[in-house]
Amino acid sequence: MIRIVQIANASSRRVALVEEPSLRCLVDVTSVYELAQRCLTQGQSLTQAIHALATGECLDYNAIYAGTSAWKLLSPIDVPGQPARVLVAGTGLTHLGSAKERQAMHLADQSQSAQSQSAQSQSAHSQSAHSKIAQEKPEEVVTDSMRMFRWGVEQGRPAEDTIGIAPEWFYKGDASMLRAPFQPLEIPGHAEDGGEEAEVAGIYLIGPDGTPHRIGMTMGNEFSDHKFERRNYLNLAGSKLRACSLGPELLIDGEFKDIHGEVSIERDGKVIWHKLIATGEENMCHSLANLEHHHFKFDGHRQPGNVHVHFFGAGALSFGDGILLKDGDWAAVQFADFGRALRNPIHEEPKVTKPVRVHSLA
Repeated sequence: MIRIVQIANASSRRVALVEEPSLRCLVDVTSVYELAQRCLTQGQSLTQAIHALATGECLDYNAIYAGTSAWKLLSPIDVPGQPARVLVAGTGLTHLGSAKERQAMHLADQSQSAQSQSAQSQSAHSQSAHSKIAQEKPEEVVTDSMRMFRWGVEQGRPAEDTIGIAPEWFYKGDASMLRAPFQPLEIPGHAEDGGEEAEVAGIYLIGPDGTPHRIGMTMGNEFSDHKFERRNYLNLAGSKLRACSLGPELLIDGEFKDIHGEVSIERDGKVIWHKLIATGEENMCHSLANLEHHHFKFDGHRQPGNVHVHFFGAGALSFGDGILLKDGDWAAVQFADFGRALRNPIHEEPKVTKPVRVHSLA
């Protein structure tokens, strides 16, 4: 499998082919974006171009990964100097695990709301009614999240050349929200929480005629504010506007079928939470083609020269098991065939105590 990385030192940057335990630098290109644009212009595949250009210097990958080299790992995709040309987004409720986590969060929110309303009731009649209800067998409560997941199960894998149902979609920001491997994932001062979401993300470039082209896929930590989302599922949009991380390696020619991996949280040098995870079409209710169609069906998502990072969803969250991340914790994500683990420390920023003030130009 072909995996590449982006690296930089104090004066220059490179694209390099992973040849464990070394990195072979590509000549004549300094970014994956430049490499992909070159392939579109010359009508060449990425595989052909990478093999043809992988004639540069050989670097010690172990030293770079350990942070002891002058070379540092970058995010595996960017548009150098133009972060606004990258759109970072994703789809949720694509895995059974994500649906269960969301159902549990929203039922907890409904339960808290119901308890609050119950506490306000003072009459004996109400108390008697509540006692009667408690003795009855409760009916299944289906949240909007679980309903959307079931729609995906029923209609998310359409026949070829047909359109299935739209998945849940969210926006995260532009490339200014991307963090390289080993860079901190910030819990902003206005946030209630920050939690890892171990996923695979697709990387795309829009061609001159508006056609989306998949460059490859990479590991990602999508990172969200689950406490804020748990208050009300309508907070999902705001909970996603957080930093996230990709990499370190970009897999060029992999299949998105049955991908297994693991995610862990470390605190004070010890693993405090660990889970085996799986993604890919065999573990999801939507096909890759359906997810891609519903993202790129919008004209605004097919602007020539733009890059898209699209997270495909997570199946397990430490938050669902009661873990609240703290400053200094480390999150680690690894999927088979995707290269070395994606590792990021967690950094809590000081709490915001004053509102943002808008200045008038009138």
